Amino acid sequence: MHTDIELLAIRAELGESPVWDAENEALWFVDVHAPAVHRYDMATEGLETWPMPERCGSIGLCRSGRILVALKRTLKLLDPASGALEHFADVEPDGPPGNRLNDGKVAPDGSFWVGSMDDRPERQPNGSLYRVTPDGRVEKKLDGIVISNGLAWSADGRTMFYSDSRGIWIRRYRYDLDSGAISDVQVIAEPTLEVGRPDGAATDVEGFYWSAGVSSGFLNRWSPEGALVEQIALPVPNPTMPCFCGPEMKTLFVTSLERDPHPNAGGLVRLELDVAGVPVARFPR
Repeated sequence: MHTDIELLAIRAELGESPVWDAENEALWFVDVHAPAVHRYDMATEGLETWPMPERCGSIGLCRSGRILVALKRTLKLLDPASGALEHFADVEPDGPPGNRLNDGKVAPDGSFWVGSMDDRPERQPNGSLYRVTPDGRVEKKLDGIVISNGLAWSADGRTMFYSDSRGIWIRRYRYDLDSGAISDVQVIAEPTLEVGRPDGAATDVEGFYWSAGVSSGFLNRWSPEGALVEQIALPVPNPTMPCFCGPEMKTLFVTSLERDPHPNAGGLVRLELDVAGVPVARFPR
């Protein structure tokens, strides 16, 4: 299923939210703790960086070429040409003081889904999951979450996967493309620490869910029913999120966390697969 695992000469304190920019053949991702937004050019292997004013949990690409950035409690629009940040939406202005926004992704209907987490060592279930529409309307979808993570949609857009890294669980929902409603929740897996706490994720065209096992060093491929069908051992101890890339969507990049003293910790991994991934939509702004 996979070949040619490569560790790139790129490091992050907490790499997250890799997103493929097919128009420019580039990989965007964030370093939550730097904090910064990065752009890796596939052709030149060059890395551009945009410093952020506070921790940034995730990003989404916009149709205009701008980048939607989830900062601590707000969403901003980054203009890569000027570096300017424009306010877009207050997501959790009155949330618990220890919270920040975490994993986020543009859904197939063009909305941006983003969750919050308790960023304190206590890790209480103070997080929530939100849907933000292109006109800036914020809808709370779920609460009682510890670390919101793992957002990904099936190829037809009618199934949404979601995880709580400290829950510990992976859920599957029915997704309504017209209203953005989620229903028919099923807990499909409760991974052990040895399998890997579920962090960021992506889906492939065969309907499988690829989850970064942040506690194990594995990239885990789950069936829609929750069967663990494949594990790939990565050269980083704490992988955080995969992203399908490339002209055929068969190249997979995986970000990681620099928490472990391992020499590869925080590295960016690239591997080739036999199956293609599901492209992520752009935010219509």
